[in-house]
Amino acid sequence: MKTILVVEDDKNQLLLYKHELSLEGYNIITAKDGLEAIIKVREQLPDLIVMDINMPKMNGIEAMGKILNEHRKIPIIINTAYSSYKDDFMSWAADAYIIKSSDLKELKDKIKELIRKQQNQRQPE
Repeated sequence: MKTILVVEDDKNQLLLYKHELSLEGYNIITAKDGLEAIIKVREQLPDLIVMDINMPKMNGIEAMGKILNEHRKIPIIINTAYSSYKDDFMSWAADAYIIKSSDLKELKDKIKELIRKQQNQRQPE
């Protein structure tokens, strides 16, 4: 079972993502800010991270930089309400950038795509 770390400061959205992604068959661990995300990654290395940007203590961009500095191959999806960060070169390190929506199809499809890509890279030819 693949493990996804969902980093989101909005409690209701965090519960929604946890529920919806659990139904997709993933093991979900959560963090409510960037600082907690770094700690969670050190405790249990996830297969993929879904990261919000605007959060207390440490924003998602800074947390992503620190996580990728230690674990370069973890796919990260930025999931934010703001399209303005897409032009921030720091966000380009993410594997995908998704604008939050009540329809989670785009997020779920991107997660499947990145996990499939990750599995293909790990399999010997």
